[in-house]
Amino acid sequence: MSKQVMIRDVAVGGGAPVSIQSMTNADSRDEKGIMEQIARLGDAGCQIVRIAVPDQEALDVFRSVRKKTDLPLVADIHFDYRLAIGAIEAGADKIRINPGNIGSRERVQAVVSAAKDRNIPIRVGVNSGSLEKEIVERDGGVTARGLAESAIRSAKIIEDMDYDNLVISIKATDVAMNYQAHRIASKLTDHPFHIGITEAGTPRRGKVRSAVGIGALLMAGIGDTMRVSLTADPVEEVYFAREILEAAGLRESPYELVSCPTCGRTRIDLEGLADEVDRRLADMKDLRPGLKIAVMGCVVNGPGEAKEADYGCAGGDGKGVIIAKGEIVKTVPEAQLADELLRVIKENESYTD
Repeated sequence: MSKQVMIRDVAVGGGAPVSIQSMTNADSRDEKGIMEQIARLGDAGCQIVRIAVPDQEALDVFRSVRKKTDLPLVADIHFDYRLAIGAIEAGADKIRINPGNIGSRERVQAVVSAAKDRNIPIRVGVNSGSLEKEIVERDGGVTARGLAESAIRSAKIIEDMDYDNLVISIKATDVAMNYQAHRIASKLTDHPFHIGITEAGTPRRGKVRSAVGIGALLMAGIGDTMRVSLTADPVEEVYFAREILEAAGLRESPYELVSCPTCGRTRIDLEGLADEVDRRLADMKDLRPGLKIAVMGCVVNGPGEAKEADYGCAGGDGKGVIIAKGEIVKTVPEAQLADELLRVIKENESYTD
């Protein structure tokens, strides 16, 4: 089991639930834009928010934002050690640095000392696009071994400064390489891991890479906090991270929706119906955890499978049946299936908006 660190009030490692992170993509000098994104991320379920601090103006905004939100904030620093120290003094709950690009040992030590004074974690590690030149040349390119070595080396630099409040991050775009690098590194350290697939891409492609890459690590018992990296609104990262954790059995889903694949027997708009029910269920905040709801497309297997769920519907020819607790309660036209299914759920679960 990994060590545990605290990022404000969020425990990371040591058997704590895997936490969800994201990063603002509004201009770091735009305080209003940053605050609006933080509010939306928090509403979506983000537990830790990272903000880039590239210059003094961004640091001033970070200092102001810190006073206006209770969410844990991570300051993302590259190159200028003074910005890292300034962010720590401004109230950062964690900083992300790469010791190799901070500069001299004295500058890294100054950052570590500031973090140590406030006992906040430092995230260190490596990205496949920024692996040290000598390792790349030695291995003839980026490799899993090189990524793991670089991450452990970065951690040791800070450990040698008598500080071990660390989180390790290894991120690659290559899913298989990312997995192997974590398998190697996890045998060499007990620091918690921040996991993800870097530069995963657009939502269409990035979700697949992230589901496979992050999911494989979680199922192997690796990963204490995570970010899904998408070329999209960061709120989408949070929603999908939740789905990955639910699919891996590491977070309870507010509901389970099952729906059949379409086939030649389908006589209703099953795709549209399933999407509508899913969307409306997601807006129901007080559902009983573990509720199982079925949206089925035909009269062959549909009614029987829907009866195995808590609630469901099964389509016929332009109409369908509503099922509750294993019993058919009514037949309604296709256009009313979603409304009636949700109404029955609300009535029987004593749900209130």
